[in-house]
Amino acid sequence: MKFGYTIVYVPDVAQSLQFFEQAFGFQRKFLHESGTYGELLTGDTTLSFAAHELAASNFPQGHVAASESAKPLGMELGFVTDDVKAAHDRAVAAGASELTPPTSKPWGQVVSYVRCPDGTLVELCSPIGG
Repeated sequence: MKFGYTIVYVPDVAQSLQFFEQAFGFQRKFLHESGTYGELLTGDTTLSFAAHELAASNFPQGHVAASESAKPLGMELGFVTDDVKAAHDRAVAAGASELTPPTSKPWGQVVSYVRCPDGTLVELCSPIGG
């Protein structure tokens, strides 16, 4: 078994790709011509975005849209960086909402939380033991 990718369902795939490029510096791998699916280059594991309309076709009973929830969903994307404050500031400048500023944790990490315009919850953190 290998963890291959994460798909985040969003209102507008192209806008989410553009935000993640600006806010976190990821590079676009591709955006399907339909505009309903796209991927970013993020390392070994692909970060993908799919439109809510695609989710509706996959899940006929419906799904919870992070973009429509007042509170963040109970899952997050974690991005590791050596400079959490700079990454946090860049994300907020690109349009993310600050949930928790960079904070030193007892186990040695610096961690912050932002919520992206599409509702995605992102943890920015320093490497463990770093």
